[in-house]
Amino acid sequence: MSERVYVETQGCQMNDYDADRLVDVLVSQAGARRVERPEEADLLLLNTCSVREKAQEKVFSQLGRWRRYKQADPGVLIGVGGCVASQEGAEILRRAPFVDLVFGPQTLHRLPQMLARRRAGADAQVDVDFPEIEKFDHLPQPRAEGATAYVSVMEGCSKYCSFCVVPYTRGDEISRPVADVLAEVRGLAEQGVREVNLLGQNVNAYAGVLDDGERADLGLLIEAVARIPGIDRIRFTTSHPAEFHSGLIDAYRDVPELADFLHLPVQSGSDLILKLMKRGHDIAAYEALIEEIRAARPGLVLATDLIVGFPGETEAEFEETLALADRVGFDGGAFSFVYSPRPGTPAAELHDGVAEADKRAWLQRLQARLHEQQSAAAQALLGTTQSVLIDGPSRRDPRELSGRTSGNRVVNFPGDPAWIGRFAEVEITEARTHSLRGRVVSVEGQGLQAAVGAGG
Repeated sequence: MSERVYVETQGCQMNDYDADRLVDVLVSQAGARRVERPEEADLLLLNTCSVREKAQEKVFSQLGRWRRYKQADPGVLIGVGGCVASQEGAEILRRAPFVDLVFGPQTLHRLPQMLARRRAGADAQVDVDFPEIEKFDHLPQPRAEGATAYVSVMEGCSKYCSFCVVPYTRGDEISRPVADVLAEVRGLAEQGVREVNLLGQNVNAYAGVLDDGERADLGLLIEAVARIPGIDRIRFTTSHPAEFHSGLIDAYRDVPELADFLHLPVQSGSDLILKLMKRGHDIAAYEALIEEIRAARPGLVLATDLIVGFPGETEAEFEETLALADRVGFDGGAFSFVYSPRPGTPAAELHDGVAEADKRAWLQRLQARLHEQQSAAAQALLGTTQSVLIDGPSRRDPRELSGRTSGNRVVNFPGDPAWIGRFAEVEITEARTHSLRGRVVSVEGQGLQAAVGAGG
């Protein structure tokens, strides 16, 4: 049968990428088509994330809600993928015996075969292996859905931070060959993609094989991607400070296509807490690294990740995190959250003596400080002209357009829908809490007066 597939995705950008790729493989190999509502689907897929607190319970709650579709139509199949699937495996079937398919991040390419076996009457299918980087050899060329696209360049993480479950759910670091990455980017560029975001759990550890058998680091890969016609902006995420090598700093200095943005998680401002987290760096090294990167790329917008309430943290260690934020300035914001133990990680065995009320209070204080920094940075952009890649209609007002600056700030402005997919020079006229407003000065491919006139 031709599957109508509905996918719900939790978690990170890598999961968003995986969700699109599993649809691609079902479309190309199983004749499926994607639908936008679960009640329309023959196949319901939940692509899961295990990073946040109570991730497993959220998965089973959603599966419980989906069960009614299967009760109404026994022909409906339900699948669970992603990191919770990798972590729980067949345990998912024990707790939710109505689930038909369980697959990990590295086995999503096997989904058509699993689906066919289940449709043919086989038992529920479970495949959560770590088959190296095999999946990329079996996935079709991705279909572009706009001017921006994600490209996975590596899988897994070998850092084993004490709080993090990723190495256990996605395996150790494995890099895709350079030629494979470049072929994917070229295919996207031919479909109109102008900006690519290179993805990896620890992307700056990239070490892809070149045609001559040598290894290329992320800086060299960025240089190669920048030479592909049509690609005018490059981003990458997520990085680890311990492996931010000189070649990547050189790319910030030498590659104008590399965006003025860096997401570099630090997690804490305390050396004691960093040691307990097994981060492999201290605060002095992190600050020295930021200083070196900013020297290579003045005007860089910096974002980070921060955890409060890690086992062993006191008010003094938390104050060190606030002080780090003041010294460094995370003008690109931060993903900040209260520590919660992830099953199977070393930190889950640590005594957690921090009161929940203290954790919540610290988080509120930290987020208030970060908000001040973001607001001040946004205000500083008033009156400046920014290069914006126009993504599509504005979420705030579909009659307007929206795009992102090189520094990853959302800008909304009046304009012509024909401009979508182009770069525009936009004067910033207003700074709001989570976005900017602007006035188009010029648009790629047409003169100033035509752009201003079309934009109203």
